[in-house]
Order: sequence, then structure tokens, then C-alpha cells
Amino acid sequence: GVRMRMEGREEMQGAVGLRCTWDIPPPAGTQAKWVRLNVGGTVFLTTRQTLCREQKSFLCRLCQGEELQSDRDETGAYLIDRDPTYFGPILNFLRHGKLVLDKDMAEEGILEEAEFYNIGPLIRIIKDRMEEKDYTVTQVPPKHVYRVLQCQEEELTQMVSTMSDGWRFEQLVNIGSSYNYGNEDQTEFLCVVSKELYNSPNGLSSEPTHKAKVRL
Repeated sequence: GVRMRMEGREEMQGAVGLRCTWDIPPPAGTQAKWVRLNVGGTVFLTTRQTLCREQKSFLCRLCQGEELQSDRDETGAYLIDRDPTYFGPILNFLRHGKLVLDKDMAEEGILEEAEFYNIGPLIRIIKDRMEEKDYTVTQVPPKHVYRVLQCQEEELTQMVSTMSDGWRFEQLVNIGSSYNYGNEDQTEFLCVVSKELYNSPNGLSSEPTHKAKVRL
């Protein structure tokens, strides 16, 4: 009968143990909850859970300590020879999933570090942001180019109707008659047309390919 009771008690303990695994503190040292990182001389304190948010990252592999035998400083912090400036935003991204940058901080710098630490979601976010920024930079206001064309009254209609794409009729100036054809005076006009030039991303103006087709 004694043996039965013992087995019963062991089963009970097993069940309780299973239910409470998260209560049992991890063994000190290797799997401690807090992790110190010495990034280029600046010490960051974070948790193993934060570093392992992104399973494939260098930081997750580092604090699991299986594959990467990293050097440690005298306080036991993992030594990482990277720029600490950009490590703060990377650590914060792992903490709360948002990319928060000071306005002076270069996104290229963060991207470089995100790629080094292999944090996929962060790399995608930064690339998206950089593309958006590029897009807004290229949306520069158009420049206006004006051309003045001289023509006679009878040519006006034809000229306006044959104006090519993008050219807009702005103004007509009557400069009076300068020629006598027999008895008939031909009135001369100055016709002002304009076109918008958009700056292309490389900073060169894209000159309109169609010039206004005008018989002068």
C-alpha cells in the first residue's frame, strides 16, 4: 500500500509542476531574465523576452547563447561592436513595435543596424518610410516656362488649335498692324503661352518633348 501512495504523490507533484512552470525562476546566469548589452561602450539593460521578440535576430541568438559565443565585459554584459546611437531605437522597436526616431537621426543609419541585427519587420518599416520620403521630395512644385509667339490675326485660330499638349494659352497682346497687304491691314498679335515643367527626381528639369507647333 505504501508504494501506491508514493506513486500517487509523485503524480500530483508532476501535475502541479506542469501548471506552474512559468513561476519557477530560470536558473541564474545563463537564462537570467535581465540582459546587459555593451554596444560600442554604452550599456543597455533589457530583458531576454524583448531581445527574442524577433526570433531570427542576432540579438535573440546572442542571448540564448547557443550559437554565438560573444565576448563579455567585466560586468558580464555582451560586447557588441556597433554604434550605440542607433541601438536605442532598435531596442525600443523590439519593446513596443514602433519606430520612433529623433528628427536628426538618419534612417539610413538605423537601416544599417537593423540589417546587422537581422530584424526583418524593422527593415521593412524603414525602407517604406524612406520610399515615402523620396516620393514626397520629388513632388516639387512645377516651374512655369513662358513663350511669346508672334502671329497674324488669321493665324491665331490655327495656332491655338495646334498647340501641343501641356502648353496653355495665357495672354494675347494686340500690337497693331505692321503690314499693308493691298488695302487690307493685317493685325499682328503677340501670343503668350506657358507650360509647367516638373522636376524629375534627379534634379534635372524634364523639358517638354513637344514644342508648340507654330507657324511663324
